[in-house]
Amino acid sequence: MKIFPAIDIKDQKCVRLIKGDFKNKTEYKISPLDQAGLFKDYGFENLHIVDLDGALTGKTINLNIIEDIVSKYNLKVEIGGGVRTLESISKYVEMGVDKVILGSAAIKNIELLKEACKKFKNKIALGLDAKNEKLAISGWQENLNIEILDFLKKVNNFEISRIIYTDINRDGTKVGPNLEVTNKIAKVSKCPIIISGGVSSIADIKKAKKLKDKNVGGIIIGKAIYDGDIKLHELAKEMSI
Repeated sequence: MKIFPAIDIKDQKCVRLIKGDFKNKTEYKISPLDQAGLFKDYGFENLHIVDLDGALTGKTINLNIIEDIVSKYNLKVEIGGGVRTLESISKYVEMGVDKVILGSAAIKNIELLKEACKKFKNKIALGLDAKNEKLAISGWQENLNIEILDFLKKVNNFEISRIIYTDINRDGTKVGPNLEVTNKIAKVSKCPIIISGGVSSIADIKKAKKLKDKNVGGIIIGKAIYDGDIKLHELAKEMSI
């Protein structure tokens, strides 16, 4: 199972939110570039980055920071936040990003998702962010009356490379990931699911690993790292198990 330490960028800083609430934000002194370097030093191969400024504005605000991370460290980066056009995807793919996450744009415009998957083979991930199994978009500021599984069934044949499922109610709370809903999505999806939201401990990761033969391909860890609940040397050991 892939382990994705996370970097969320807001105002050029590493931050963590609780339940996607920008008013409930913690800033960290370390820069995004140095944080990526720290993850690299501990042997991590994958990195999950969210451009929170981009998620709010619909523009690739922190493109330069992400380019610096990609060019300096040999990490498989997946990036989301503010990706709304084929041009934006192209910029990230050209700089060497491994996967580009389409979230709000894909949900608002299914044809964009379909076209992107055709044009950028094995490069497009789908971000499904939900509260109570219903989708939310635009930096989680807009809640939709669309069930995750209903939407997934519409796009399941698009050759999406992976799905990042985030339970917004758990994100940043460290109450444990929503493995029950993850399992539901994994049973329907034709591509692997990456778990996001609520991870609090190594024990959570071990529980998630039990789903690795059930179309669950990885897990994202954010706040628990920054708060010191999960030590990087302990997390690194989980990559080889």
